Amino acid sequence: MKIQKLMKMQFRKLFIVAFGVTLFACSSKQQTGFGGAAEYAVITLEPQSVALSSSYPATIRGRQDIEIRPNVSGFITQLCVDEGATVRKGETLFIIDPVQYEEAVNVARAAVNVAKANVATAQLTTDNKRELTKKNIISQYDLQMAENTLASQKAALAQAEAQLVNAEKNLSYTKVVSPSDGVVGTIPFRVGALVGPTTATPLTTVSDISKMYVYFSMTEKQLLDLIRQDGSSTGVLQKMPEVELVLADGSLYPEKGKIETISGVIDQATGAVSVRAAFNNPQYLLRSGGTGSIQIPSVMEEALLIPQKASYELQDKKFVYVVQADSTLKNTEIQIFNLDDGKNYVVTAGLNPGDQVVIEGVGTLRDGQRIKPITPQESAAKISAMTQKQGEAEKK
Repeated sequence: MKIQKLMKMQFRKLFIVAFGVTLFACSSKQQTGFGGAAEYAVITLEPQSVALSSSYPATIRGRQDIEIRPNVSGFITQLCVDEGATVRKGETLFIIDPVQYEEAVNVARAAVNVAKANVATAQLTTDNKRELTKKNIISQYDLQMAENTLASQKAALAQAEAQLVNAEKNLSYTKVVSPSDGVVGTIPFRVGALVGPTTATPLTTVSDISKMYVYFSMTEKQLLDLIRQDGSSTGVLQKMPEVELVLADGSLYPEKGKIETISGVIDQATGAVSVRAAFNNPQYLLRSGGTGSIQIPSVMEEALLIPQKASYELQDKKFVYVVQADSTLKNTEIQIFNLDDGKNYVVTAGLNPGDQVVIEGVGTLRDGQRIKPITPQESAAKISAMTQKQGEAEKK
């Protein structure tokens, strides 16, 4: 009994191996079909509308990044905001010790009061001497001297008032305020730090990020293609579609943007031209200094599309196998569009509508070989059936 069971198990293993070899031979594209020709899936090319997109690395900047610098010197006595805070225009960011500037205002105000008193005294003297001159009690010379003194005192008053305005302005500068709405950047200084107009490092940066600018570069060739297509750089901007932004984590930014400017100067070092797209940022998701990639959609009408797996490369050129009327193959060089979706190529030269192109087993074919064309659906059905049979055999 043991010998019989052992012989049955050996027989079953031999059957499975033999069936697998047969299945492999059937699945091989070198197996011949009717008339001795191997079966290969082919597609018939038909013009269609194709949507493509080109991707460009990009950097993100706020609409304006304003460096905050003090207009007066002194020690910081208070930090009114923290890094990353959202601020409004006119909101206080820092307070610099105001004591010396308050005293300067008091001194300037006192000088103004003294100057006003001097003007009033000079005015009385001048009026008095004017009356005496009319009565010929004093000479015209004395009157002129009084009027000159009055003018001098008025000039001193104007100077004192100007000094007061300057002192009050310096006092107001001790409150460093935000010049616009935005988000506070890094704050390198803390309470007690001595700062001034000549300090090399700014107190912080306020970025207006309600609207973001995304910068990327195009090659000179890409720019020329766009200009030739639309006639001018102005035409390019007007006809540019809305663009999308892929963030650093690979997610797609929900807002779409618009290309606003194309630099008129090509960088001699890189051969590229700078392009700027604008995106609204209502949720403040985008931050200045971030990175991502811009995707520009492109639609081609009446395009011929082939799977990338249907082509092969030889000396940096791309070829496909085209089925002739007698079912023989002809290797044909093709030109493709410079954008692709990662799965298909848009053929710009080498093929015509109605051509039949082999889409599988390209690496095993040769020029002039005769095949039996089948549809991709038929090929998929045969492979599925063979896989199912192999699975059933393995279960036995």
